[in-house]
Amino acid sequence: MIYQFRSKAGPDVIMLADLSQRIFDILARPLDPRGILTVEQLPSLITALETAILKDLEERSEAEDAGEKSKLADRLGQRAYPFLELMKQAKAKGEPVMWGV
Repeated sequence: MIYQFRSKAGPDVIMLADLSQRIFDILARPLDPRGILTVEQLPSLITALETAILKDLEERSEAEDAGEKSKLADRLGQRAYPFLELMKQAKAKGEPVMWGV
């Protein structure tokens, strides 16, 4: 399944279900077929996603120090960047983020 996230604050972000589910697990929110992230919710959701991205980077750095190779294609920061930027733009302009509408 493909999710299209929209906000009047920025361009649409299209993501596959696996990445969408991973991000919404981090945000501790259910990924319903349609929904909304309100302006009031955005600051805490942005912080949660940024924290998870930093944790992912630290874990990858530690794994590389231990001699393990990481999968570059699965880097959370790179994959979640468009969605994170959409949330930041929506917060700055006081607009919600919606999907499935």
